[in-house]
Amino acid sequence: MAQKHILLIDDDRELAQLLGEYLTSEDYQFSACSDGLSGLEKAYDDDIDLILLDVMMPGLNGFEVLKALGGKHKTPVLMLTAKGDDADRILGLELGADDYLAKPFQMRELLARINAILRRINIVKNSHEHPSISSVNNVELHHASREVFCHNQEIELTGTEYQILNFLMDRCGEIVNKEILSKQVLGRTLTPFDRSIDMHVSNIRRKLLPYSPSDKIKTIRGAGYIFLAGRTN
Repeated sequence: MAQKHILLIDDDRELAQLLGEYLTSEDYQFSACSDGLSGLEKAYDDDIDLILLDVMMPGLNGFEVLKALGGKHKTPVLMLTAKGDDADRILGLELGADDYLAKPFQMRELLARINAILRRINIVKNSHEHPSISSVNNVELHHASREVFCHNQEIELTGTEYQILNFLMDRCGEIVNKEILSKQVLGRTLTPFDRSIDMHVSNIRRKLLPYSPSDKIKTIRGAGYIFLAGRTN
């Protein structure tokens, strides 16, 4: 199996050296860029499997890099944010990051996040449980290409948003709690005050709603989410 290629976009050169040594020892290919502009150029390299993206950098910051990547960029992004800065985490998720990790972090925690993201992407790519197209309530998922259509209009979702939508559609009409979504999609236990799942679901709703006469996902307060089988009054 070919090595997975991790790109770090961060101006902390000491961190880049440490991460390079650690991730290569874990059998990953590693590249680093010390500013947003060069990182953005490198991010479009087809052999990049995951991007580690810092927020504060010279030139383009992490949020500007996310905006420039846009919805069509399928490479997953793990944001590196300041500890306790919830605003940065929320904004990163709104702009399309797949997950976030607060600095300073343990190398083993970073590796666990990287492995979880790449594992779930691989599961989606290689799953034989689904037909080539899943269709529920005028939403279609084309699994081979990871394309999403709502009422025949193409919607751009991040990899994590796609997997959450896929998980909810598979359980159409059932309540799916956030703890299960976090474990199954993010690959980690949901912690107190963690709004990652909420933000991803909010992004999915925002992207579907312009093409849908009604909301496809219903929030059950204190319980979780339901993907609706049909339009509700």
